[in-house]
Amino acid sequence: MITDWIDKMFRYSFNREWYETYWAIDIHGVVLKPTYRRNNFRAHFYPYAKETLKLLSDRKDVILIMFTSSYPEEIKNYIKTFEPLGIHFKYINENPEIDSSRGNFGYYKDKFYFNVLFEDKAGFNPEIEWNEIYNLLKEYECKNYFPNQKWTTKF
Repeated sequence: MITDWIDKMFRYSFNREWYETYWAIDIHGVVLKPTYRRNNFRAHFYPYAKETLKLLSDRKDVILIMFTSSYPEEIKNYIKTFEPLGIHFKYINENPEIDSSRGNFGYYKDKFYFNVLFEDKAGFNPEIEWNEIYNLLKEYECKNYFPNQKWTTKF
């Protein structure tokens, strides 16, 4: 389950004293139910996707990256749909904050850095996992489980 990975990732980032974590999130089949047709945009969210993305957007330590093969006009529709809901993706298909020249994380010229990947083709099940992630994030809030703002991942 992705919640196991998220919990492990946060524990690892706390041990390393990294403030920011990077979450790459696909849209079709993960956030929105796909239509598989170009220029046929419908914003049919999976249960808890909207609420969970809002929780993630509200966290200063989480950087959301839209990970999509959508056309530019479709991406504009997503942004127009997400922004009024308080869902904010900082980057689209890139993470310029972590690159090979400024750290020893790895070689990131051809593949951008992320800590968590939400991708249906990698096994993410939006019908059940959004609810579980939402519950995990709410549990973290209750326990005040947030990284120290003095920590950084940037160089």
